[in-house]
Amino acid sequence: QVQLVESGGGLVQPGGSLRLSCAASGSGFSISAMGWYRQAPGKQRELVARITYGDRTRYADSVKGRFTISRDNPKNTVYLQMNTLQPEDTAVYYCVVETTNRGYWGQGTQVTVSS
Repeated sequence: QVQLVESGGGLVQPGGSLRLSCAASGSGFSISAMGWYRQAPGKQRELVARITYGDRTRYADSVKGRFTISRDNPKNTVYLQMNTLQPEDTAVYYCVVETTNRGYWGQGTQVTVSS
């Protein structure tokens, strides 16, 4: 079993920055990839960014050049640095950890971009 603890969400003005973190803990698991999804009110959940164990990354077109995903493998932690935030980035952000057996979802953290 894998437990995920997310942190770093909050309220920020347009143009501002936030950094999300997600730490995975447990035993007997091997992480292949980690990532972030988001879901805005009335919209489907969408992939924001994903990073593999070998540091291959993938981003949604809407966040390319503004968001950066990174990971600390020994700490089983993934980060999402979000810069130049816009109101359309407002959503609940979910951490996802993919292991050799299954995927695990975090509880979600709210990001609100508003003046």
